[in-house]
Amino acid sequence: MMDTFLDFMIGPFRSVSSFYFENQLIFNSLLIGSVLVRIATKRKGKTAGQE
Repeated sequence: MMDTFLDFMIGPFRSVSSFYFENQLIFNSLLIGSVLVRIATKRKGKTAGQE
């Protein structure tokens, strides 16, 4: 019954979400890595500007 509701509510995005859940570790690692790189470059820019 839940599958019927999900198919009706999110339609074609159901296949996208199943792909995401199968590869969730890879996607989350990339996301966290990109956030950490952005934070590191933002801090490096602030400290270089103060000198």
